[in-house]
Amino acid sequence: MTRRRSRRPADRRAHGQFPGYGHGHGHGYGGVAVRDAYRMERRDRRRERRMRRRHGRRGGPPALLFVLGALVGLVFLGAIAVRVAIGIVEGLFPLIVIGLVGWMMFRLVRRARRAAPAPDVPQQGRPATGEQVWNRAKAEFDRVRAEYTAHECDPMAVLRRPALSDVSVASTARFVDAFAEAQALDTETYPGSPHDAGFVAAAEHASRAWQAAQDAADRIRLSGLPPAERSSVERVLKLLTTARDSDSEPERLAAYARARSELDRLDRAGIVHLPRTARAAIDENSRRALPG
Repeated sequence: MTRRRSRRPADRRAHGQFPGYGHGHGHGYGGVAVRDAYRMERRDRRRERRMRRRHGRRGGPPALLFVLGALVGLVFLGAIAVRVAIGIVEGLFPLIVIGLVGWMMFRLVRRARRAAPAPDVPQQGRPATGEQVWNRAKAEFDRVRAEYTAHECDPMAVLRRPALSDVSVASTARFVDAFAEAQALDTETYPGSPHDAGFVAAAEHASRAWQAAQDAADRIRLSGLPPAERSSVERVLKLLTTARDSDSEPERLAAYARARSELDRLDRAGIVHLPRTARAAIDENSRRALPG
């Protein structure tokens, strides 16, 4: 609190506490004294205000401390923000790497696709030429002929599906006729029109007949044979397997001899008709089994 200051002599003169300085003397010596007292009072008040401001600055916290505190707070908050940012980057780093790799792969694939030549698009609705149709029929007939020849030269295949070599079976007879017709029209090179159309029709007929004959032979197999004759065929199959797989020359020779004897009996009885090519294969394998 501000202490109440005592009145100075000038104040007392100004308030009429001294004789001769009362009211009514403003134009004499008393008036000069009043002005001096007023001036001294103003000077004292200014000095008092200056002292109060000075003491107030010294008593409160310095402004420099506020500035330093603000700077320290900003530095601390900045450090926290940097740490949080580093943690976020560390957590997202694998995702960022995966994203960059995926983007690079996408760019490479797209560039490769742009650089690759455009595939040839076949013209829709354009009919094939006569030579193209003949070439396809020729390739199909060659396939059928190769499969039929392989069957006729394999005695074990004939014994497993004897109906495929038996012309008394209707499906086999139809195939043999269709095969002979296509065989007669087959040429090495494109024959031109109108001969190409005849071969194409015959080749397609032979292909369908071959598939039908195989299906029928697979269904029949040995079911049409009497039980005793069926056992004989199965015994021949075992003998041929032994002759093919055995490491003993005597055993192979004996197996081939017994197989040929059994096949001769079945052929004479009309049970199994082994093609000449299949019998020739057995004879050739038997000669190879001879020593020396």
